[in-house]
Amino acid sequence: MPQDVTFDLPFKTPVSKHLEYARERHLDWVWEMGLVRSQAGFEEYQSWDLPQAAARTYPHASADDMVVLMNWFSLAFLFDDQFDARSPDRADRIAVVAQELIATPLRPAGTAPRVICPITVAWVKVWAHLSDGMSLMWRTRFAASWGRFLVAHTEEVDLAAKGLAGTLGLDEYASFRRRTVGIHHSIDAGERSRGFEVPAQVQAHPLMVQMRDLAADVIGFMNDIHSFEREKRRGDGHNLIAVLYGERGGTWKEAVEEAYRMTTARLDEYLKLEERVPEMCEELGLTGEERAQVRMGVEAIQHWINGNYEWALTSGRYAAAKEGPAAIAELAGKGALDDLLAV
Repeated sequence: MPQDVTFDLPFKTPVSKHLEYARERHLDWVWEMGLVRSQAGFEEYQSWDLPQAAARTYPHASADDMVVLMNWFSLAFLFDDQFDARSPDRADRIAVVAQELIATPLRPAGTAPRVICPITVAWVKVWAHLSDGMSLMWRTRFAASWGRFLVAHTEEVDLAAKGLAGTLGLDEYASFRRRTVGIHHSIDAGERSRGFEVPAQVQAHPLMVQMRDLAADVIGFMNDIHSFEREKRRGDGHNLIAVLYGERGGTWKEAVEEAYRMTTARLDEYLKLEERVPEMCEELGLTGEERAQVRMGVEAIQHWINGNYEWALTSGRYAAAKEGPAAIAELAGKGALDDLLAV
């Protein structure tokens, strides 16, 4: 039922005209880089339809840049699925690989990774393209957001490995989810996709900080709702619905309804702040060009809220009912994806 839950979003966003061109090249790249190593893993990965997610969240990217963005998506999502709850010692390897992924943007582009596995090798190549043409300030901002996301991911894995994944209270979980959803650096990438940068004084303004945080909440909570049945099946307690159910009791249906209410409340709060963007531009005395950059920055947030939502409604990543090898593997508690943390 949760993947069928719909939201009434006040803005519509386009889909890249380069979707099919980029999809074909991206799937070839995934094979070439060893990010899928089996037919079952490839079928499971295809069912996620990440190319559609990239085409919806970065609709204005060029054809070649769309391929790069799809390739980057594959790394973030595949890495997120590398933890096996039956092997808690794997958390240590995840931490080592995450540290390497964090370090890559802090080194000269193209520097060979010190920890070798398919994901780290692929990330070096992707980062060289993703950072091309962007300022040091943007690269530093992206690296900081990317690092916070990966640190939060390793913390989530540690909690799961220790059997503590469902022990966070609601407030603690909401703050934690804001980091694990990985939206801040994803919005940063929206600037790269259109070749602009939001002025530094705008990024530092409390209004923009709050807008980005609320967008992360909305997207994280919507993802939790749509992925709930899949995560419940896997025994994953890192989900808003599971936290609400554990803290407040009641029924699962009531927990879903409360999660929906919290999500729409965050969205309403975001929209009220968005209305104040012109006021912020006046306050900061922005030029016409800077205001255009701010407008595109706000659109980057909108593209993520709506584009991610539209993708999640149909993605096989969140499907409650699966068939074939992926279903058999998942029911066995090991997932269908291949091990990407070993050489």
